[in-house]
Amino acid sequence: MKTNILKILLFIHSVVLVSCEDILEQESVDSFSEETIFEDVNLVKAYLGRCYSYLGGDDETMLGLREDLLSSATDETLCIHRPGGYTFVQGKMSADELGHFGDERFSFLQWDPLYKNIKNVNVLLANIDDVPIEIEKDKELLEEMKAEAYFIRAFTYTNLLRSYGGVILIDEPFELGEDFSEIKRSSIDETLDFILSDIEKAITGLPVKNDIEQGRATKGAAGALKSRVLNFCTGELMHGGYESSNPLVSFQLKSREEILELTREAAKDLIEGKFGEYSLTGNTDDPPANMTEEEMESYIENFYSIFVQKGEWNDEIIFGVQYLNAQGNEAFQNRWNGPNGYHNWGNNNPLEPVIRKFEMANGEPFIWDKYDNGNNTTREFSLSELQDDPEKNPYAGREPRFYATVLFDGAKWQDRPEDAEGNDPEGKIQTGYYISPSGKETAGLDTRQSIIESWNGTKVGYYLKKYLDEKVNGQYYANENTWVEMRYAEVLLDFAEAAIELGDIQEGLNALNEVRNRAGLPDRTTNDKDEAREWLRHERQIEFFGEGDRWYSIRKWMIADKVIKDVHPMIINHYEGEKVKWHYDTSVIVDRREWKDRQYWMPISRIEMNKAPQLTQNPGY
Repeated sequence: MKTNILKILLFIHSVVLVSCEDILEQESVDSFSEETIFEDVNLVKAYLGRCYSYLGGDDETMLGLREDLLSSATDETLCIHRPGGYTFVQGKMSADELGHFGDERFSFLQWDPLYKNIKNVNVLLANIDDVPIEIEKDKELLEEMKAEAYFIRAFTYTNLLRSYGGVILIDEPFELGEDFSEIKRSSIDETLDFILSDIEKAITGLPVKNDIEQGRATKGAAGALKSRVLNFCTGELMHGGYESSNPLVSFQLKSREEILELTREAAKDLIEGKFGEYSLTGNTDDPPANMTEEEMESYIENFYSIFVQKGEWNDEIIFGVQYLNAQGNEAFQNRWNGPNGYHNWGNNNPLEPVIRKFEMANGEPFIWDKYDNGNNTTREFSLSELQDDPEKNPYAGREPRFYATVLFDGAKWQDRPEDAEGNDPEGKIQTGYYISPSGKETAGLDTRQSIIESWNGTKVGYYLKKYLDEKVNGQYYANENTWVEMRYAEVLLDFAEAAIELGDIQEGLNALNEVRNRAGLPDRTTNDKDEAREWLRHERQIEFFGEGDRWYSIRKWMIADKVIKDVHPMIINHYEGEKVKWHYDTSVIVDRREWKDRQYWMPISRIEMNKAPQLTQNPGY
């Protein structure tokens, strides 16, 4: 019977207090007696649990969903409450001004907390072989825990590599009195080798998913981590695109083709079931050509269900975190991201340019100016025109993932709270304005002029639906959705990208088409590598919209300068009994954004550089 790792973590706080001292400071490793901890298998397990709890860099929130999403540091969403914290998209990031990349909101990317956990893992690895063994089962458990520790260290170093490039490689605890003044950053080649070595040790010692508590590392999780880190390292960014002669941020010993081959093989290991059985949830056969409403709803619900899982996970989830309120592990995604007309906070609004990337239900591109060539800002139709052709409404006839991911004007959602005063008997999102024949304007319940609340209304006309549980009243209750850190769709698209870049286009498209078919979309077919590449990049953004993958993708592909643009609102007016007008108002700038190439890599913070001035800073800072 599988149990959750969080049950273990309940015990941990009463047993272990892992030190929060800086990794480079010459102080004792921990505030407790190592001799005591490593004399008991159960205490070692508790110690390991604490290492899991620091995977997100911050013990309070652990690994998982945050109120301010990483997607808001990309072209996908806008954090409406703290946009200034996203220095990455505002051209303001520096060693002195990191914004969210230097505070607890993005601790899973930060130098200091990640090295604290590396220190903790190194203490475990240095002592675990000396733990007394009373029964044979203890020996097996200790070997398994050692493999978990290697996974945690590899996961942590993967986050460091994907943020900074080559970093300081530490594989043992520091001793009191040790000289840290000569510690230097290793090259990105060496850093990747170090991570891959840890991953192989993890794969060797870890069980498959059915033989360990849910939430702990498995062979599959380690294999997916290998695919993830290698996929990132195939990017143009590290292969001549930026500071090509700098060994900290560009590979000098490994060619792009070599890493692409390694990526394909790593992903293939999972696809072929070498590390356990994983699969996309739902139907991956070719979808019906003309779906019925019932069939469409089935595809929508299937994709939506991935992100509201509770209890035992389906076969798509490879690694994640289960939130269990009764055990003190809480998240509030409904409150954080839900519409203000439900007394939620309305954060992380999807942006119009990406809304337009979601395809039509038949797999054709959505074309805004389909009915008025050249007009890419406005659609205006009478009610009778909309009745004759529903797809004149830009939100009608779209692909299933659109309806599972975005809350738009007119989308069905929850029953309204009592103070909605009967203004929304159907429970549909109202991000538009209602204009009577006399010209009186009434703001929708989910606008910034709502009669419910206004401070938390969308600034762009949309809300994020992914992660929200339609059965949870976010005003009063926390969520218990699983945070899906790694899922099988990522592995398939890692494989697809590597195959396409290596010239095996159809092999790559076969994997890509599995993801599309599951989403209710038809196959892609081409012999053109450039076209296949663009399809892959499109698919990756839509499939992982809002999940944070985009931040890594726009950097590794070096397309940030093309996609980071000022944010504008979608204004919707419903003229009673007459017409509806959708207007993308490019004259209004909701969030002014600017791109600077130095931000392809994060800077090491000034605080950390002052602690270790011998370290080399990333280029441009």
